[in-house]
Amino acid sequence: MKATRVFQLTALALVVVSAVQVGWWLFDQRAYTLEKVSAANAAYAEQTAAAQALLDSGASAQQVQQLLPQIVVSGAHAALAPAVEQALRTEEQRRLNQYAWEGGFFLLALGVCIAVIARALSAEARVLEEQDSFLALVSHQFKTPLASLQLSLETLALRAPPPAAARTLIDRMLADLARMGAMVTQILESVRLERGRVDWRAEPLELRAAVTRVVTQLEERARSERITIANSIESGLYVLSDPLALDVVVRNVLENALAAVACAGGGSIALSARAAVGEVELSVKDSGVGFEPAAGARLFQKFSRLGAAAGTGLGLYIVRRLMELAHGRVAAHSEGAGKGASFVLAWPAAQEPQR
Repeated sequence: MKATRVFQLTALALVVVSAVQVGWWLFDQRAYTLEKVSAANAAYAEQTAAAQALLDSGASAQQVQQLLPQIVVSGAHAALAPAVEQALRTEEQRRLNQYAWEGGFFLLALGVCIAVIARALSAEARVLEEQDSFLALVSHQFKTPLASLQLSLETLALRAPPPAAARTLIDRMLADLARMGAMVTQILESVRLERGRVDWRAEPLELRAAVTRVVTQLEERARSERITIANSIESGLYVLSDPLALDVVVRNVLENALAAVACAGGGSIALSARAAVGEVELSVKDSGVGFEPAAGARLFQKFSRLGAAAGTGLGLYIVRRLMELAHGRVAAHSEGAGKGASFVLAWPAAQEPQR
């Protein structure tokens, strides 16, 4: 077990013990106060009985009050002075209030400490679970292209295939290397964003040109997976963003849509954009596997993936972080599994730069 976790568990145990001790102190002090007040009442009751006995034996009221100043005589009856009785009740209430406030404050402080430590333990457990999940996921994602590379290289080493077959094997190996390179890039990018190591250079960028550039690079992959991409974004819509960040955001969202549609056996992706109040919105709708409506926000967390879609689960997390840096927003919606999904990205609107 890590030293940090041992310290947290030890601190939690000490705080819990302290909270129990404070609770016992409250109970004990209350019982002690009630006992002292009860004893005082018993003592005054004895004085009252003694005063009454003196009166009955013929002593004067003046003599009784001189002997027992806390007792008042009314006619032939002796009773405890109202001021003394009121002082007893006031002192009892004062002490009970004091212990309640002091004990309540300490219990609240200890409760906050317990909540903070418990939350830290929960967060650490969640991080450890994510790390285990991430290692298993990355190992699985790297295993497939590595096995493909090994098979292709073994095929080339065993015999000299004809040029066409050799070209196919080489293309497959290059694709496997590109896939592993993309996964490594996503991992490094997520770490860089998590630690705030970003060089941001915001400038007006035409959305149609940026999206078209990414779509052109992904068209061949889309055709091979029986996916059509319809781009109906009009020209003249400018957003304020970093050029590299805009390219990464659009690419990751489109690759996510391609993976979702490919899992559904093919389909379509529609891209559109519109100018809103102070913003430019990009809509990406696909006919893929979809997801439950409540899972929309969870998609942008680390290591979240759409169903059986391949990948590290970092693409949409990177999208969310880059959109936050651009002072924009991103949201995902689906009517349910098998009903496709739509992603809306909004950047601050920008004016067309002067030529």
